[in-house]
Amino acid sequence: MNATASPRRALVTGGSGDLGGAICQALATQGWHVIVHAHANGERARAVVETIRAAGGHAEAVVFDVAVADAAGAALETLLAAGPIHALVHNAGVHDDAPLAGMRAAQWHRVIDVSLHGFFHTVQPLLLPMARARFGRVVAIGSVAAVLGNRGQANYAAAKAALHGAVKSLAREMGSRGITANVVAPGIIAGRMTAGLFTPEQVRALVPAGRVGTPQEVAAVVAFLCSDAAAYVNGQVIGVNGGMG
Repeated sequence: MNATASPRRALVTGGSGDLGGAICQALATQGWHVIVHAHANGERARAVVETIRAAGGHAEAVVFDVAVADAAGAALETLLAAGPIHALVHNAGVHDDAPLAGMRAAQWHRVIDVSLHGFFHTVQPLLLPMARARFGRVVAIGSVAAVLGNRGQANYAAAKAALHGAVKSLAREMGSRGITANVVAPGIIAGRMTAGLFTPEQVRALVPAGRVGTPQEVAAVVAFLCSDAAAYVNGQVIGVNGGMG
C-alpha cells in the first residue's frame, strides 16, 4: 500500500470481539483505515478504535445489525459516501447451541441470519464499487465446524458451511475484476466465546497441536489475504486450527 496515498478502507463486521479486534489491529498495522463494526457492543468497538489510533493507525466505529437488511444498507450507503471500501472481513457471528432435536426455530434462524444473511447484506453492496476500483478483498470467517460438524451446533455449522460455498462462488464471479474472496476457518481459539467450553484434556484430545489458538494467529492470515501479496489466492478455505482437519 502506498504510504503517501489515502489508506485503503476495510470493514470488519463483529470487530468489537476478541477475534474481530485482533483482525482490526492487524489490518491497521498494515496501513488500512479500519471500520470497526459492532451491533450490541458499540463501546467495545470504540475501544478498539482508540487502541488503533493510539498506535498511530486509522480507524472508526460503526454500529448496526448485519442481520437487518435495511439497517445494513443504510449504514453502508453512509460509509460509501465517504469513500470506497476495499475490503470486507465478515467476522460477525453468534452461537446459540442445542441438539437439533431440541433446537428452537429462533435459535436456528438467528445464527443463520447473522452469519449467512449478514454476509449478503454487507458484501453485496460493496462488490460493484470494488469492481470499479479493480481491487477488492472479501474474507469470511468460517469454522472448522463447517468441515467436521459439531454436536449441538447444527445451526452454526450450517451457516458457516453455506458461507464456504458462497465465497467459492463469489471468487469465480469476481476474480477477473481484481477481487478475491476467501474463507479463514478457525478451530478452537482463545477468547470469550470459547472460555470454559473445553478442558485442557479435551483440547489435547481434539487438537493435534495440543493447545488453543490465539486471535492474533487467525488475524495474521486474514491480514495476509487482504494484502497485495495475496492477489492470486482466491476461492480458498484456509484452516487455522492446529491440525484438527
